[in-house]
Amino acid sequence: MDRRKVILGLASATMALAARARGQGQQTQGGPNPQSVADVERAFAATMAHRDATAFASFISLEAIFMGSSDAPAVLRGRQAIVEEWKKFFDGPTAPFSWEPDIVEVVDSGGMALTSGPVHNPKGELIGRFNSIWRLESDNRWRVVFDRGAPVCQ
Repeated sequence: MDRRKVILGLASATMALAARARGQGQQTQGGPNPQSVADVERAFAATMAHRDATAFASFISLEAIFMGSSDAPAVLRGRQAIVEEWKKFFDGPTAPFSWEPDIVEVVDSGGMALTSGPVHNPKGELIGRFNSIWRLESDNRWRVVFDRGAPVCQ
């Protein structure tokens, strides 16, 4: 199967879940121990708020892939490339954006999870939505293996 179709299918499913969750005004969580993944996602987001790029890096898998939000997104492969590109977001005293999960789903085996939620600018305005795939790694820590943001649909 074409990887692009898989990624687009995942993004579509995530958006559908997000719309359902927003329509119900609640968080969606499922699978074994989704709260632990939600807590890790919040800790990951806190690294941006606290301007801590070193802590940020610790949440990213060595083989992670981060993709931009455009139709032909830039693809960053590996922790080192991601951290290098994201350094600019840690410059200055104020975080350029923040995020919070409102969808957390964990596969039944408990080793992989999806998080998704709104992204806000410093004024609190909704500017996008993040979608992350987490993996429980051999050291028993959750780390991001795939991440892609999306702009707000108009």
